Order: sequence, then structure tokens, then C-alpha cells
Amino acid sequence: MTPRGSGSGTLPGRERGGEAADPPYGSGPHPLLRLLLDAADGRFPSADGGVTLLGPLPGGLECSVAFTGHAVIATALPGDEVRRMAPDGYGANLAPELLRAMAGREGEIGVVDVTLAARGTGDSGATAAAPLPERPDLHGHPRVRYARELRSHVRTFGDERGLVTLSGGLAGRREVSIELHEPGERPRGLGRSLLRDALAQAPDGEPVFAAVSPGNARSLRAFLAAGFTPLGSEVIVRPGRRSGDAGPGRRSC
Repeated sequence: MTPRGSGSGTLPGRERGGEAADPPYGSGPHPLLRLLLDAADGRFPSADGGVTLLGPLPGGLECSVAFTGHAVIATALPGDEVRRMAPDGYGANLAPELLRAMAGREGEIGVVDVTLAARGTGDSGATAAAPLPERPDLHGHPRVRYARELRSHVRTFGDERGLVTLSGGLAGRREVSIELHEPGERPRGLGRSLLRDALAQAPDGEPVFAAVSPGNARSLRAFLAAGFTPLGSEVIVRPGRRSGDAGPGRRSC
């Protein structure tokens, strides 16, 4: 694991002996946001096999993010406990034992998603002929309800093709998701066109992120065709730890 403050691509984390320290970033942006924005600009952490350890995300969420050869883990677990599970930047940051320790007995481990990014096109001349209408009437849709559980400032757009959510996602990044109304019977290119119209809702040049299941090949192809670039992978954890939880290599007394 990359120690705090050493090694390229390492931000100040919250490792301090064997105890969990308070996040050093106070009320400002979570430091994971800077790593994600840098990756969207093509500046990645060094592929040194290391791990950058950060404090938990706003709202008590935790996550494990992988770039090529380097991982970032945001958790309230003590640094010594994380180190005992030997995460690395080559895939061990997604080990089931680590994710379960982060979640605790009653927490939830999300799916592993591909992390992608594109650029907003609003006011750039590349916007849709007609703006994508905002759809507050879709706030009860399952995808919108899910977005509200994990994200902030969720806005819903849509038309006859499907719906779009734009929100404050992981670490505060701008995040988009889409769902087509009839995915099994759609003409080719509907997902791509809906995504391009969604990007027109974001300011020109601003990074817009997405998290897509790697097994959803049809959706992944649509995001790639709309100009999104893969950056890495991520999994979000909703902890439900109790004081008596014992992670791997640790016994409760």
C-alpha cells in the first residue's frame, strides 16, 4: 500500500497508526473527486501496484476504485485493518473479504461497474436540435429512485426514447445514467442519441461520468459510441457495520 504522502498519484489519506482519523478535507470536496477529474483529463495515478487510502465519502458511503495498476479505497476502516487484507492496485482492492469488511454484516456491496467519462456539450453548437425536456413526473421511476439513494441533486430528463438522470455522483462528480423505454425492441442508435442529448445538458467541456455494468454490453457499446472513455472500475459500499463485526484476520472480543 502506498504510504500517505509518498509516491506519485497519492493524496493525503486518513491512515494514522491503527486508528481511523478524521478526513483531512473537512467540508471541501472529497479528494477522490480530484483523482477522477485528473483521470478524465488523462492524468492517472502511477501504475505502481499501490493503494491510496482515503476517508469515507459524504453520506457515509464507501468505495473501492481501480485505475490501471493503482487502486483508491475510501473507507472508515482503520488503516491497519485494511492493510491486513493486503489490497493492491492489480485487482485485490475488489477482494470479497475486503468489501465485506467495509460493508459489515448488515451493509450492502454494490456491483462492480466500469467507470467512464465524456465531456458536456451544452452551449457548444453540438446540442440537440430540441432540448431534452425535464421530466419531474418520472421521479417515481425505479432508476430515478435508485439514483436518489446514492446521489445528490438528481434531475430527470426524457422523451419517447427513454429517461436520463443527471446528478452529483461518486465524490461529487457529475454523473449520468439512462434507461430506454423499450430496450428489447429499439432501433439501433437510440441509446447513443439519448446520451448525446444528455451531454448537451452539461456545460461545454465539463467532465460527465457514468458507471456501467461490464456485462451490459449493449449499454456499454452505446456509451462508447457516444464518446465516453473507460477510466477504470468502481464498487460502492453502503456500510452497516456494528461494533462487534469482525473482518477477515480479526476476531471480536
